[in-house]
Amino acid sequence: MAFIKTRKKIVSSAIVSSLSVMAGHAIAQDQVTQLATIETKAEKEQGFKVDQSANAKFVAPLLDTAKSVSVISKQMLEDTQVTTLADALRTVPGITLGAGEGGNPNGDRPFIRGYSSESSMYVDGVRNASSQNREMFAIEQVEVTKGSASAMGGGGSVGGNVNMISKLAKQGNFLEGSVAAGTDSYQRITLDGNKDFGNGIAARVAILGHHNEKAGQHDGAEYSRVGIAPSISFGLDTPNRATLSYYYLQSDDTPDAGIPYNNPNNTTGRAGHPIDVKPGTYYGWRDRDFQKQENHIGTLKLEHDFSDNLTISNTAVYSKSKNNYVWTQPDDSTGNFINTATGELQDTGVWRRANTRITDTRTFTDQLALTGKLNTGFIKHSFNLGAEFSRAESDKGSYNIADGSTADITKTACGAGITASNGWCASTFHPNAYTPFNGTITANAKATTTTSENTGIYFLDHMELSKQWMLDFGMRWDNFDSEVVYNKATTGRNPVPAGSVFNARDDFFSWNGGLTFKPTENGSIYFNYASSTNPIGVDQGDGSESLATAQLQNELKPESAQTFEIGTKWDLFQERLNATAAIFHTKKKNTRIEVEPGLTTNAGESTVDGIEVGLNGKITDKWDISLGYTYLDSELTKAAYNATNEGKRLANVPRNSATLWTTYQVLPKLQLGFGALGMDRVYGSSNDGKEKYVPGYVRFDAMARYDVNKDLNVQVNYNNLANRHYFTKAYASHYATEAEGANAVLSVNFKY
Repeated sequence: MAFIKTRKKIVSSAIVSSLSVMAGHAIAQDQVTQLATIETKAEKEQGFKVDQSANAKFVAPLLDTAKSVSVISKQMLEDTQVTTLADALRTVPGITLGAGEGGNPNGDRPFIRGYSSESSMYVDGVRNASSQNREMFAIEQVEVTKGSASAMGGGGSVGGNVNMISKLAKQGNFLEGSVAAGTDSYQRITLDGNKDFGNGIAARVAILGHHNEKAGQHDGAEYSRVGIAPSISFGLDTPNRATLSYYYLQSDDTPDAGIPYNNPNNTTGRAGHPIDVKPGTYYGWRDRDFQKQENHIGTLKLEHDFSDNLTISNTAVYSKSKNNYVWTQPDDSTGNFINTATGELQDTGVWRRANTRITDTRTFTDQLALTGKLNTGFIKHSFNLGAEFSRAESDKGSYNIADGSTADITKTACGAGITASNGWCASTFHPNAYTPFNGTITANAKATTTTSENTGIYFLDHMELSKQWMLDFGMRWDNFDSEVVYNKATTGRNPVPAGSVFNARDDFFSWNGGLTFKPTENGSIYFNYASSTNPIGVDQGDGSESLATAQLQNELKPESAQTFEIGTKWDLFQERLNATAAIFHTKKKNTRIEVEPGLTTNAGESTVDGIEVGLNGKITDKWDISLGYTYLDSELTKAAYNATNEGKRLANVPRNSATLWTTYQVLPKLQLGFGALGMDRVYGSSNDGKEKYVPGYVRFDAMARYDVNKDLNVQVNYNNLANRHYFTKAYASHYATEAEGANAVLSVNFKY
């Protein structure tokens, strides 16, 4: 804690000093201020409606693209003041957040249309699948592609993918930032400055300092992070361009898993529901628990225009990420807080099970792409032809925890009730986060090394047959190799000798096809078919669950999926408002299922049918809206190992989910905003008779922003207005993650 506070003061001082220098420089230059005013105005006019993806693989405007794409715009990020990717994705219906146990228990694990997209995360079109909690300080906008999409991104993308667009150097001069404070020790400062040196050279830097405690939870989770993202571009507005960028984020958190489920033995009461304890109850062990992450991304992008209609580009990315933690999972495996005789809760304690991990992942990716337009007879083509190579290497280990001060550090520690000297057993109703930890924590790093290599070739083509008819075609071939080397012997259920090596190799094709009919210039009706393939080791075992030895040893086939979608898109009110609707069906086959300890097979199948509608843009000059609703009907159609589970709903798939964010300019200088988001019950597992779930909820938010002048505004965001107690994640067993309580943030935002 002392380290966090000391580092926070140092970082805050450094950022404030930089802010003062850059602000003084900007104010002193009238020409800079004038250019920034013009550029800021152009960005603000975009609002919630985004017409063109920033991803070069979308070769046509979104209105003419036969696929569902949701864009979280810069304006949405500013209005809601979200700070993490997880919070940003909650503004998109049809996405739920999953909890984990292995490599990424508290990190980003979005489920899009019912399927995990943890390995389908991209930054500027390049896969970024390592385990981490992603920040928004250096992100311009977030794009969510829905439905199977391996033809565009390679392995994974069963339900879709998430692509984050970075803040990069560009023409013009501006300086913008925010200083914020709020409830629950919330402190945040961001700075984003761009300098145009002329002659096609520009530089930009984004800086972050952040600290907060979990809202509604006293003496519990705490989050602290710092980051910097500089970039420099050469040759802007010329045929030859180069951009060099770097991203760095360091986090030092005290994590929180959540609340254990009620009655895991399913004998009485609210079976499968989180236990009824006071909101904000924290079972972690602050004297022991930590999560430290460090993420680096270095990128070099080169572009050359052969003509106005033909460009070649090469993007090389090297990234490195670390994720080290000791984290308390409030274990419910023995039901030790249930009196089996009466069926009532009793304060015999919750086992503070220690989950640990040491992960170091290094990835190199190179993408070569030829994009352009050409005509073949009467057909107009917009295309992207490319090749990609990536190599990822991930070292994984754990921490050894010993505690000589107590006789038992396993789940039986709670069997005889709570004792003052046994911090491994926390009170069910009044856990003490500050119980001294008298044991030792030693690193057992690099126990295994997982390496994956992927070579892919793709072609994407948008063909305009006439002003009314358009055809999309996409295909991609991938060769994917995985290898796990056991540097140290393992013990337990499936012991593996040191030096053991396991391999898997697959090559596969992915497809995308779409037909679009435009009855008018501002509307389209489309049909889309797309496939996806999820090979073994696509995330190097660096996701929420570890890569099992049996998966490689048994030479399992890649998981595969297909999505069929019919939809329509319309630009209304003089193209200020975009309305969308879609009906879709996704079927996943060859799902990997562990049929018995150490034996995994391709035995599962599932389907998700859904309806989705959206509204984004301006209703009037003063009234902006972003509205979405998704209905998902999921089913486990083939379970193999337990036929009684067939017909059950899939985990992490709510039937109904909806989001709303709307703002209104009530006075020339005053804008008010209101938001709501909600979803139905979400299950953590599909096990018949042993389901774990979190109940549905609706949450309301509000915002008020006052423009002091054209360069400065004051903004207040009040989240979870009704202080609703709900859960954001449901794990398959043991625990559910509790949402934050009511919280408020006051920010001073400036743009020059």
